[in-house]
Amino acid sequence: MPKFDINLFIAHLSIDCVVFGYEKGEIKVLLSKPTYVKGFWSLPGGYILKTEGIEQAASRILTERTQLKNIYLEQFKVFGSRERNIENEQKELIKAGLKDLDADIFDEEVVSWMTERFISIGFYALVDIKKVKPQTGFLEDSLVWYSLKEIPELTYDHSFILNQALEALKRDLDIKLIGFNLLPEKFTMKEVQHLYEAVYEKSFPMNNFQKKILALNTLERLEKKFTGAANKAPYLYRIKK
Repeated sequence: MPKFDINLFIAHLSIDCVVFGYEKGEIKVLLSKPTYVKGFWSLPGGYILKTEGIEQAASRILTERTQLKNIYLEQFKVFGSRERNIENEQKELIKAGLKDLDADIFDEEVVSWMTERFISIGFYALVDIKKVKPQTGFLEDSLVWYSLKEIPELTYDHSFILNQALEALKRDLDIKLIGFNLLPEKFTMKEVQHLYEAVYEKSFPMNNFQKKILALNTLERLEKKFTGAANKAPYLYRIKK
């Protein structure tokens, strides 16, 4: 493997992605286990090529990790405090871990570049978790889905970035009608309700919730899910095209 070419990328600017999935009534986040530091996890991210735009870079980074195209992406905040890289206590640990890697690939110049102060552009992504095929990227041992209730210790300020992404998702869920990106193509009204309850961490009365969602006039009602139980079977829905 040739030396990592830092000249291909924009210096001091990176992307961190919060990838949300939904499974068994829980919101989950895709986390990366770095190769260069033990005991910590991080958000999947990467650098921006000089030849691409910011959204193009975010899309590339996530397509590489999930093997999905046309992922719903939302830029939600820029993180640029001085403390996030320069004064973070993990910096020297990460720097030492990078130096222990192949010196022909990660020499002193590369390690210094990677551990300088970076401003990070935060994106969150919404995916159908069943369609994701996690693929480790540059400097990753593994990619694993974690429930929001079981998030391990994260590097740098990634816990703060994750919390900010979750708050952005809550703000956007009703306004932009984006929650359906977390569901399969066909879903029941009960599944939509459970999704909203997982995001907002509270319950909603079924009748009021159903009226609210149907009033948006964005769903198409399909055939009944089960045959032979006409009065009790839940309807399937999908987004109108």
